Amino acid sequence: MNAERKGSDAASSPLGSISERLAQAMADLEATEAAVTKAEEELRGASATLRSKDRAVEVTVSAQGELTGLRFLENKYRTMAASELAASVLETVGRARMRMARQVMDTFQPFTEPSRHMPELSAIDIDWVKIFGPGVLEDEDEPGAARRRGGRRLRDEITEDPEE
Repeated sequence: MNAERKGSDAASSPLGSISERLAQAMADLEATEAAVTKAEEELRGASATLRSKDRAVEVTVSAQGELTGLRFLENKYRTMAASELAASVLETVGRARMRMARQVMDTFQPFTEPSRHMPELSAIDIDWVKIFGPGVLEDEDEPGAARRRGGRRLRDEITEDPEE
């Protein structure tokens, strides 16, 4: 009777039987696959359009970061030096790519969390910096973010040996 009681206790445990847990895990997997497919479809048509800070250029990039549109606004480009125009285009394309990368990250973020029904399954760990580069984790709207990015890139250490 004791063994019979243990078996019924296991079946009524909060975690449920193995077959119930497996069925729930399969349902979660199917729901996740459907959600990933939907997210991929949404991103397939997604794009980001930004204007340059000097308002001379407008760029559009796809979810993959591909430049899909470039417009020169209000003939401002005519008075710009070639290097100035090139810098404006490159800076704006970079910002648009980072914005699109953040949208991709936000879209796939729910899939990086552990399963509610199978806590022993760990979350998917995605190295966003490896995929999109270090700027993707910085908030573009945060004051001083660009200065910090530039500061890290240009910083050099100067050390002097004490005279003997």
